[in-house]
Amino acid sequence: MIGSSNFEPFLNHFPQHLNLALSNMRPRTLIADDQPDVLAALYLLLKSEGYQTESVTSPAAALEAIRQRDFDLVLMDLNYARDTTSGREGLDLLARIHAIDPTLPIVVMTAWGSIELAVEAIRNGSGDFIQKPWENSHLLRVVRRQLELGRELRLKRQIEVARKEARDRELSDARKIQQRLLPREIPRIEGCEVSAIWQPAREVSGDYFDVLKFNEHAAAICIADVMGKGMPAALLMSNIQAAVKSLASIGSATNVLCGQVNRLVCNNVDEGKFITFFCCFFDTVTRKLFYTNAGHNAPILVRRDGEIVRLTEGGPVLGLIPDYDYGIGEVELKSGDRLALFTDGLTEARDYYDDEFGEERLLDILRSGKDFSAAKIQQQIVQAVDMFSYGELGDDTTLIVLAIE
Repeated sequence: MIGSSNFEPFLNHFPQHLNLALSNMRPRTLIADDQPDVLAALYLLLKSEGYQTESVTSPAAALEAIRQRDFDLVLMDLNYARDTTSGREGLDLLARIHAIDPTLPIVVMTAWGSIELAVEAIRNGSGDFIQKPWENSHLLRVVRRQLELGRELRLKRQIEVARKEARDRELSDARKIQQRLLPREIPRIEGCEVSAIWQPAREVSGDYFDVLKFNEHAAAICIADVMGKGMPAALLMSNIQAAVKSLASIGSATNVLCGQVNRLVCNNVDEGKFITFFCCFFDTVTRKLFYTNAGHNAPILVRRDGEIVRLTEGGPVLGLIPDYDYGIGEVELKSGDRLALFTDGLTEARDYYDDEFGEERLLDILRSGKDFSAAKIQQQIVQAVDMFSYGELGDDTTLIVLAIE
């Protein structure tokens, strides 16, 4: 089931498993200092407490060791041969270590300590500050505390990564399911070429479309947009898709279908949620298109002679008024006509200056495409929107183009 995960039971016990493993490990500490006597003293002290240690004498060696091996703690001097008093070389090393591994605990040491230097070291990623000469008991307390804090931080990061991976897998599965609900191939409708594209802004989409062929002379085309994005919108849209497939038939009227779907939405959707919906039935013999528009972006019909017709007849969005009596519109399609159905993600795509693509740009492409196929017009529109918005989709986008032969 979408939204469930077999991963949660493991996550609930993840901290205990990790802490048990860590308790059986000897912490690995990297000591960075350019004074041999300091390295020896720290090695003996930490070894006596059961720590594994590795020693380096320069910032470059410290960075190389951290890139090559895993450590539980870094105990490092702030002053090296190139800069023996200010701590600047050590502060730079501190920042570079933190960039490599922000979860690695670091304790800094210097004989030239000051409150200002300690504050700057902590700002750069140090967990604590010890001034030389040190008291062994104090240093060990600091080391133990930082090791524990580091384990907690790494555990938190690992749990976050595991949960994100689980969510990503679920969303990927949901997207595959949603794609299977959409038409895999657009059915051939006599006297009419149909081309469609569905582009989710995220992993899953609140947009929906379908092309239903009842027989050689009758077909239905639907498009809808759920308020919101992500999984909640996608789940609601899957319900709409199922409802339309079960209710639409050759003998039904678009306003009746719209009323039936509206009642289902009103009875099953939280207050404040709504769906824009447009459905039409096309009779290939009479070339008449019967439609109902429930608050959706009005499809644009461009006649071969340049006349513009907007398909607006219908009523309000689905989910507001349970017993609303929707209207029905009728238009005759003629050879050379081009019809575009779309969701607001297309016309509301924004450029660098936050301007919308808008319907005028869409109209210009439709006017210039009176001799083009539906697929060609669709491609031109998508490319224009993509160039306008620099490929950044702010909302789910669906486009259906009909070219009347």
